[in-house]
Amino acid sequence: MGIDPLGIARTKTRFSSVTDERLWTEAWCFWRMWSTFFVTDEEGRPVGAPGGGGVQVGGVPLTGGPAPGPVGLNSLMSGRSTFGGGKRRRAGAQAMSEAQEGKIKLAFFVAIVGVVLTVLGVGTEFWAELSPPKHFYNNQTCLTAHLGLWKGCTKTLWVADIDPERETCGPAELPGVTNCTYFKFFTTGESAVMFHKTTHKNLTMAASMLAMFSLFLMMMGAICITMALSKEILFFLKPASVCFILSGVLVLVSLLVFHQAVLAFLSSDHMVPLHHELSWSVSCIGCAGGVLIVGGVLFILLALPYSPWTRCLPKKTSST
Repeated sequence: MGIDPLGIARTKTRFSSVTDERLWTEAWCFWRMWSTFFVTDEEGRPVGAPGGGGVQVGGVPLTGGPAPGPVGLNSLMSGRSTFGGGKRRRAGAQAMSEAQEGKIKLAFFVAIVGVVLTVLGVGTEFWAELSPPKHFYNNQTCLTAHLGLWKGCTKTLWVADIDPERETCGPAELPGVTNCTYFKFFTTGESAVMFHKTTHKNLTMAASMLAMFSLFLMMMGAICITMALSKEILFFLKPASVCFILSGVLVLVSLLVFHQAVLAFLSSDHMVPLHHELSWSVSCIGCAGGVLIVGGVLFILLALPYSPWTRCLPKKTSST
């Protein structure tokens, strides 16, 4: 039985056509998968080597694929044209212009002023001044006190240095002998005793914790604003505004709670008559709360997709 050369040739031709068709199918699938990763560059042009370079199968260039060699590798590593990164980067650039970035920095400066005032008020012990009558002990010296969230101080003043028209001992800024002690609320749990009166431990601790939590929210808001400016993403303005507004509210609530603690301290004993007044640390805290709330509202306005001024005050077009 002889071998038919024509049959062998037909078999080879059929096998070759099937193999080519499979190769073309695999190449097409590979190109479609690869083109989903490498679509366009930052300017919207297809990524590929200059002059129609790119992936080639059987001598036919597949446009839209990655550039061979270091160019395609750099595009992959940079992430500017992969997974829609170019579109997000362009959208972020359009969403934050130079003018808007300047407005965000100005609002951030306002919030930073509130943070500085809060730290100054929380770290000092001039929240309240307690003053008995200046002639209560003797005619030469008198005793006054001032306290904050963390410690209280007593100060011995000379009666001759006090204003003659003033009936109580003070103010605490006058020269004298000062003795300061930290409150033991957070260590041993003991309450402080001043002028035979006992401080209200629970209210003072609540005011301190509210102040510390407000500082934590300020820090989180500052991190969000830093991310918004560095990454040019306006979304971070929304959580930042919430953090700053809540911190301002908590600072004011802490001030109210501390005032209630002072009133409870004065009502604990009536042996020594005391006159109390809020000092300059409370002024810093009150101003800080207002400034933080204003800063948070500014961030909300900047995060809006439209200008509130154009919505509230539309331009009037003159009819001809």
